Formats: sequence, structure tokens, C-alpha cells
Amino acid sequence: MSSLARAAEDKSTSFVGNLSSVLRQNIREYGMFIALFVIFAFFTFTTNGIFISSRNISNLLNQTGYIAVLAVGMTLVIVIRQIDLSVGFLAGFLGAVAAIALVRWGLSVWLVIPLVLGLGIVAGLITAYPVARLGIPSFVASLAGWLIYRGALLVVTAGTGTIVISNEIFNAIGNGFIPDVIDTPIIPGVHTLTLLLGVVAIILFIFSQINDRRKKLAYNFQVLPFDMFILKLVFISLLVAAITWVLAGYNGLSWTVVIMIVVVGIYQFVTTQTVLGRHIYAVGGNPEAAELSGISVRRIIFIVFGSMGMLAALSGILFASRLRSATTTAGTLFELDAIAAAYIGGVSSAGGVGNVIGSLIGALVYTSLTSGMNLMGIDIAYQYIVRGAVLAAAVIFDVATRRSGK
Repeated sequence: MSSLARAAEDKSTSFVGNLSSVLRQNIREYGMFIALFVIFAFFTFTTNGIFISSRNISNLLNQTGYIAVLAVGMTLVIVIRQIDLSVGFLAGFLGAVAAIALVRWGLSVWLVIPLVLGLGIVAGLITAYPVARLGIPSFVASLAGWLIYRGALLVVTAGTGTIVISNEIFNAIGNGFIPDVIDTPIIPGVHTLTLLLGVVAIILFIFSQINDRRKKLAYNFQVLPFDMFILKLVFISLLVAAITWVLAGYNGLSWTVVIMIVVVGIYQFVTTQTVLGRHIYAVGGNPEAAELSGISVRRIIFIVFGSMGMLAALSGILFASRLRSATTTAGTLFELDAIAAAYIGGVSSAGGVGNVIGSLIGALVYTSLTSGMNLMGIDIAYQYIVRGAVLAAAVIFDVATRRSGK
């Protein structure tokens, strides 16, 4: 064998070895991406490509919006070893409050939205009080909230049952799309601004990753092998480009997707780049040790639950806007969908482990299952069985990887 052939073989072996090692060491992080890819491939094949059509992907992302927003907040709640069962009907109730404020009180949408978000924060703090101050288990405290907000939703919708919202600005949040920058698109039938935003996102991602790698190397931190780093950049860039192209082929980015991306971006920054984020994970990892090191566990509980309440309010706004109405059943099972998305996204039932990007991917996995099975015409009873099995598999995966030290 020539020296060039041996070098090529060694390089190939090294690449395969690095790939295998990275996957083994980061199975918790990459497992959900693999699951999402398998789900997309399966439903694309079984629906003859309808699943990945521009219209269906756009609808899928819009359906994911209100669940993903809840899942982001729920991830942090579970990270600190708590749970919040009240957020489903809290979202439904606050969505109804928004509808009443717009329709019956005649308030401006620009006043209603911050008002409802503020009420969400207050509701979250109320749930946190018995947990942080009185030591009551969050399961019990939030279950009480679940019952209260369920009753409150029925009370405020008792007159009509359904409150129809006619405000165009409010309804655009859940149904509208960002306007294009030019009247005549560069590529016929393609949303130009969406393409430009996709290109900008890819460039920012590449530069941020390169900068992050340079900083880690400067402090002798562990980083991915160079070939794996390049593979990661190429894979995610191609993924963003593909999603951007598909969305641009329909109506472009919806406002729901924009809001979802902004929420994920803000919370990802807070949890990974700030002292508050480090304190949240410290409390989740070991509350007693965190308290001894000077971190106020009570303060963190109030912050996380207040944040959860605000995101529940935002979820209620997104859902009411999408339906253009508030109904008596709004919020039903939202809390379970959020919990499932968080676990599928990699949050640990033991606390201290989980990330915001994972919760977004978990929400996508969860809604993709629903969307794909609907396209296949699968009965709703079997859909619940499949979704339950996926959730059980995610929890088992969490336990198995923790036991193996991964």
C-alpha cells in the first residue's frame, strides 16, 4: 500500500473514530437531533413528501410555538427540581383575559399584551410562594393552581363560551407572516427577507462558534476535534438553510416563529452566559450546596416560577391569537405537552441537567409526531399511545445515560 493510500485510510479511520467518540460522549445532546431526523425521514416517506412541504412545515412550526414557549420555562422549573402543573390552564385563562380586554374593555393591543404578561409573572410568583416560603411540594402547590385557573377560565367564558377576537394586530401574532423587503422577489415565489435572515443566521452562527472555540482553546478547555467541529458547522448550516428555503417557499417566517426564536435566544443567553443561569443550574445540581455557597435558593425559585408564569401568559396569547378566540377548553393538557417536550429535549428528572435549545427540539419532536400521524390518518387514541411511549423512552434514556455516567 502506498504512503498516500495509508494516509487516506488513517484519516478516514480517525474521522470515524472521532465521530463515534463524540456521539458516545454527547449522546444526551445529540440523541434528540437524531430522533428528530428519524421522525422527519419516516413521515416524509409515509406521506409521500407532504410532511416536508412548505405549507406543512410552516403550520408545524406555528403549532410548535405555544408548546415551545411553555417548554422553555418548564425546562428551567425541572432543572431546579420542581414542577408546575398550573401553566396549562393559566395560559388558557390569561388568553381569555387578553380576549376580554380587547373585545369587551376595548383596550389597545399594545396595552393588553404587557398587561397579560405582567399578570403571568404575578401568577408565577403566587405559585412560588408556598414552595419557597412554606416548603410545600411544587406538585401540590401547582395542582391547586391548576384547579383555580381551570375554574377561573370557566368563569370568564361563562357568558358566551367562546370569545371571538377581531383585532387584526393581535390575530397576526398567531397567523401573520413578516412582510417582504421588496415587492418583486429576487427568486419568483420565494420570500426574499426570509432568505436574507437565514443567511445572516448562518453567518452569525459560524462566527459565534469560531469565537467560542477560540476562547475555549485560550483557556485550555476541552473542544471538539477540528474535523468534528467543521462537520457540526456544515450540518447545522445546511439544516438552517434547508428550513429557511422551505419556509421562504410558502409565506416566509411567521410572527409566531420569530417570537419563538427570540424567546429561545434570550433564555439560551441567560442560562449559558450569565451569573443567574449558573445559579439556576447550581440549585438544580445540589440545593444544599448552593445555599451554603451563598446562592439564595428561595430567590431562584421565585425567579424561575415568575418566568414560567410570564411564558404561560405568552403561550396563552399565541394560542388565542392562532384560534382568533378564547374558548372554555383552552390550555387543556398544555402543561403535560410542555413537560413531555422538556423531557424529550434532554432535561433530567434528577435536576441540574437540561438546556433551552433541547426544549425547542423536544417541542419539535412532540408536534412532529402529532402532525405526521394526523397526515397519516392515525386515530387519536393511538396517537396518545405513541406520544406516551416516546415520553417513557425519553425518561428511560435519561436514567440509563445518568447511570452510565454520560
